[in-house]
Amino acid sequence: MSAIAGWVDFERDLSPQTDTVEAMADTLAHRGPDGRGTWLQGHAALAHRRLALLDVTETGSQPVVHTTEGGTTVAVLTLDGAVTNHTELRTELTSRGHRFTGRGDGETALHAYLEWGTDFLTHLEGLFAIALWDVRSQELLLARDRLGVKPLSYYPTPTGVIFGSEPKAILAHPDVAPVVDADGLRELFAHSRKPGTAVYRGMREVIPGHVLVVRRPGSKEQRYWSLPARQHTDSLDDTVATVRRLLGDAVSSHLRADVPVGAMLSGGIDSSALTALAHRALPPAHGPLRSFSVNFTGYTEHFEPHPTMRATPDAPFAALAAQHIGSRHTEILLDISALTDPEARATSLRMQDAPSPLGDMDVSLVQFFARLREAGFAAVLSGETADEVFNGYFWAYDPKHSNSHTFPWVSFERGHDAAAGGLGTSMVDRQLRKELDFIGYADQHYRDALTEVPHVDGESSAERRAREVTYLALTRWAPTHLDRADRMSMAHGVQLRPPFCDRALVEYVYNVPATMKRVDGVEKSLLRSAVADLLPEAVLRRKKSAYPATQEAAYGDFVRRRFIELATDRNAAVAGLLDASATAAALTADGSPQGAFAWVERAGMEMVLQLDTWMTEYGIDLRP
Repeated sequence: MSAIAGWVDFERDLSPQTDTVEAMADTLAHRGPDGRGTWLQGHAALAHRRLALLDVTETGSQPVVHTTEGGTTVAVLTLDGAVTNHTELRTELTSRGHRFTGRGDGETALHAYLEWGTDFLTHLEGLFAIALWDVRSQELLLARDRLGVKPLSYYPTPTGVIFGSEPKAILAHPDVAPVVDADGLRELFAHSRKPGTAVYRGMREVIPGHVLVVRRPGSKEQRYWSLPARQHTDSLDDTVATVRRLLGDAVSSHLRADVPVGAMLSGGIDSSALTALAHRALPPAHGPLRSFSVNFTGYTEHFEPHPTMRATPDAPFAALAAQHIGSRHTEILLDISALTDPEARATSLRMQDAPSPLGDMDVSLVQFFARLREAGFAAVLSGETADEVFNGYFWAYDPKHSNSHTFPWVSFERGHDAAAGGLGTSMVDRQLRKELDFIGYADQHYRDALTEVPHVDGESSAERRAREVTYLALTRWAPTHLDRADRMSMAHGVQLRPPFCDRALVEYVYNVPATMKRVDGVEKSLLRSAVADLLPEAVLRRKKSAYPATQEAAYGDFVRRRFIELATDRNAAVAGLLDASATAAALTADGSPQGAFAWVERAGMEMVLQLDTWMTEYGIDLRP
C-alpha cells in the first residue's frame, strides 16, 4: 500500500539525503496518491507512497517504525500490497504480548518480524513487497510474495543497495544510468520471464518467494517458499469441494479493506466465479457488489472469432453473469480515440519502464483502471493466474506445444511468422537477432527451469510432464502477466487483487492430477464444477477467451501510419535497430493487418513505436 523506494549505504550517513530518496519516491506517486512518508537514519533511507485501503487514518501511514519504551528505534518497515491474513496474525501476535497503535497490515507485518525474525514471511499471506531495516543488526530485508504479484527491484552497489517498487525509482537515483546491454535486450524480447533478471544493466528483481538480506559483508538471497510436490489422494468429489472452500476463503480474505472493493467481470469462468463468491461474501447491508468490464465500440457487433485465442466476445456473457449474480455492473466502453490517445499510450510505456508489443491491450487497461478510479474504486478483484493454476491455456494440453522442447507458449509463437523469434521482434534487425540469439536464450532458460520442478515418486510420464507444464506456467509465464497487471492498475492508484494466487489454493491445485482438472476433455472442468451452482449455464460452458484486442481496422491503420512515419525518419532513435527487409515489406504492404489475429501481426510495429519512445524518453544507453 503501495510504493516502496529506498537506499542503504554502509559507508555513508544518508540522513542528509532526503531530497534524493523523495525524488525516487516521487516517480512512484501514481502508485500511492493518498500520502507520503520517509525515514532516514544512519546508513538507511526508506520512502513510501501510500494508497490508503486499510486503516485510512494517520495511524496507517508508513514507513512503520517500532521503538522501545525508551524511544530507541528497533526496526522500520514499508509495505506495498495487502497482507490478507493480517486479522488472524494480529490476534495471534496480541496473544504473544504485542501491542499495536493502528490497524494497518504494515504494522502487523513489522510485529511478525519482531516475533519470528526472517521466518515471518512464512506467516504472511496475500500480495506484498516489503522493505525492512533492522536498526539493531544493521540489516536490510527485501521480500516479495510467493508468486510475484507485487514488484520489487534493486540495484546492488559496492557499499549497499538502491531499491524501488519499479525501475523508474532506481533510475531516479544519481548513481544509476539507464544502460541496456545484450542480456537486457534478450530479456526484453524474451516471452518467458527469467526470475531475478531485469532489462537495465546492474538491476535485479527480488525473486518471488524469496527475501534478499543485505548486510555489510554482502547480500544473500534466501528462498522462503516453493511449490511443494505432494501425492494427491482426494476423490474427484472431495477435490471439487476443497477447491470451492479454498477459493471462497481466498475471495473473502481479498475483500478485506476499509474502502470499496470491486470485481473485474469479463463473463469468463474465472472472473465470474470470483464475482459470484465476492457478492455472496458481502454483508447484506453493503448492497450489491460493483463489477466492471471493458469493451470496444463495435467489437461485439463485428466480432471475428479466433480458434485458439478468442471464441466469443465478452460483453454478452459479462451482462448475463452480472444479471444472474446480482452485481451492479458497469461496462467501460472505449472508442478508437481512447486507444490512440497519445498520453494513454505514453503512460502504458512509462508504467512498465520498457516497451511492449501489446499496444491497444496495454492502452485499454490503462484507460480501464483510470475509469475505475474515477468511479471511486482503489481495489478490484481479478482472475489473474486462474489459467496457470487450472491449466486453462490451450498450449498446456495440446501435445504439439505441451510436449515441445521449449516453453509451450513459445512453441505456439514459433508457429506464426510474425512472432517466431518472440512476439514483437519481427521488425528488429535480423543480424542483431541472430547475434543475440533470442531463440537460444529462451530454450536455455527452459532447460534451466525444468531442473527446478519438484516431482512425486511413481508419477507416469504424462503426469510428470503435466506437472512440469504447470510449474513453468506458474513461475515463468504468470510473473510476466502479474507484473503487467500490477503496473497498469497502479498507474491510476488501483490495487489489483488476484484470489487465484492464494497460497493454499495454488499449493492444493498444483498437486491435483491434470486428468482431474480437465475431466472428459472439458477445459478447467475442476473449476467449473466447483462453482456450478453459482453461474448460468452459458457462462459455465463458455470456452476461454483471452483479454480482448480491438479488431477495428481504423486502429490497425493508425499503427501503420505511425510506423511509416518513424521508419522513414533516418534520425529516429530506433532507426539502427530496424531490419531493412522487414521494414520495406511493411511499408509496401497492401494495408494494415486485419482480423482476429491482427494484434500479433502488428505487434512488431507496436514494439518499434514503443522502442523509439523508450529510447528517447528514458535516454537509453544501448550497448548490445
